[in-house]
Amino acid sequence: MEEIVNKVANSSLMVFDLEDYYPDSNVIAVDVSQWLFGGVILKETEFRSQLKATDWSVYEDKYVALYCSEDAILPAWTYALVAVHLAPFALKVIQGSKELAIIDWYQDILNKLDYSEFFDKPLILKGCSKKEVPNEVYTLAIQKLMKVAKSIMFGEACSAVPLFKKK
Repeated sequence: MEEIVNKVANSSLMVFDLEDYYPDSNVIAVDVSQWLFGGVILKETEFRSQLKATDWSVYEDKYVALYCSEDAILPAWTYALVAVHLAPFALKVIQGSKELAIIDWYQDILNKLDYSEFFDKPLILKGCSKKEVPNEVYTLAIQKLMKVAKSIMFGEACSAVPLFKKK
């Protein structure tokens, strides 16, 4: 009987797994309706008082996504004022969904990574993950990896889809 050999493990194929950089608890969504009268009306004096009374330290070193879950009509300065209170604590504040903040998180991470270990190597951009990596992040990652990798496939070694091959 022949010995079973794992050809993938013995190959020069490398794996780039976006899940390794997933923000976990580093991205938080904050609903501004909690500071609105009845959840839908912004009364400036009360709004400012509530913001001043909030413990912003819980957002230390976080990416914060500001949104409103209610169908409230808000002045243009609403999110900007909340951002003023968050700025001394949060790493970054965006107006939008938590998913947008996660994409922003990844964009910052991908811009800072050293890709030299992937230089001229065949690479798999791992596509199956336990955490919900937004599809947009794969688009960001492929653009970075194409600059260094010899080839890039998407998925798993057993069922990878070819995406890129250096000419």
